[in-house]
Amino acid sequence: MRVVQLLPELKVGGVERGTVDLSDHLIKRGHDSAVISAGGQLVDLLNDHGAKHYNLPIAKKNIRALSQIRNLKKIYLEFQPDIVHVRSRFPAWINYFALKNFQGKKPIIISTFHGLYSKPFYSKSMSYADEIIAISQTVKKYIQQNYSVDESNLHLIYRGCDLHEFNRSPLSQEWKEAWFNEFPQTKNKIILNLPGRITSWKGIESFIDLFSYIDTSRFHGIIPGPVATNKRSYFNFLNKLIKQKNLTEHLTFCGARSDIADVYKISNIVMNLSSKPEPFGRTIIEAAACGSHVMGWDRGGVEESINSINPIGLVDYGNVKMLAKQIDQVLVTPPPESIPEQFTKESLVNATMNVYELALSKAS
Repeated sequence: MRVVQLLPELKVGGVERGTVDLSDHLIKRGHDSAVISAGGQLVDLLNDHGAKHYNLPIAKKNIRALSQIRNLKKIYLEFQPDIVHVRSRFPAWINYFALKNFQGKKPIIISTFHGLYSKPFYSKSMSYADEIIAISQTVKKYIQQNYSVDESNLHLIYRGCDLHEFNRSPLSQEWKEAWFNEFPQTKNKIILNLPGRITSWKGIESFIDLFSYIDTSRFHGIIPGPVATNKRSYFNFLNKLIKQKNLTEHLTFCGARSDIADVYKISNIVMNLSSKPEPFGRTIIEAAACGSHVMGWDRGGVEESINSINPIGLVDYGNVKMLAKQIDQVLVTPPPESIPEQFTKESLVNATMNVYELALSKAS
């Protein structure tokens, strides 16, 4: 089969990595794979495994990007895909208009809802598909509530964790020494980790509040994640909040980390405390795959993943006192040995291939 995946960019991110992983799997299975995007760091990985990349400036939601409809038609006429897999709303609109009155062979359209999109009408482009993939039960319910979709065309496929990158292989002595040299305040402490970029809905304020209810002589909190330029004022606010609560010695911002798998391993508990329901909650699965305990609010995709790993880690949304009380209960349970198969990269690519094959069989 000939498959095109369509998304805004190929910069580093979960959706982008999944796109590359699926492309690699397609090539290994003897299929033809192409990706259409505005480019990014991961294009080289496509080239490495023999996929084709078409550079199309469709990352920005503007008139100039809409003008790419004609160019997208040309790509389809050249590549002649059997399947077009759309992974984002704006590219899905461009695809929709490109295939209106299309003169060539019309491909089958697959879409993946990667989020709980806040604008249902704008997101409608993702429902204009022959088969639709939801990345969690939470997202599946959202689709059912907001769009008229045939149940037989709706498929639950969880996002997949790469076990080559996230696993229980031991930390090297060199890495541990480098970590404790950089962050000596974490030595001989139970490390609580809230990973994620610095933004207001990631639950950082709840994490800070947590340290008002626990014995800070035992615990240290780390927050690994990048600070975007437009988030500097919020970052400064968080630092002031920590200072006001006299927690400066007990909480550390670690910045963006390329060694996040090792940071998970050095952590005793990894948390997700987002103030909005997460469509999936990738960090929970990655951390569990690395053998760290996990905790989070009992809603959204985070509830689904923690419930399948260790339900004791689930806490009523927003109840920071309960979160504090439950930490010791979590710590006395055995850490995760592995993650459920449905959360692995292999399961993701195989299940997606099954959807492709199902769609082709329906069309034949």
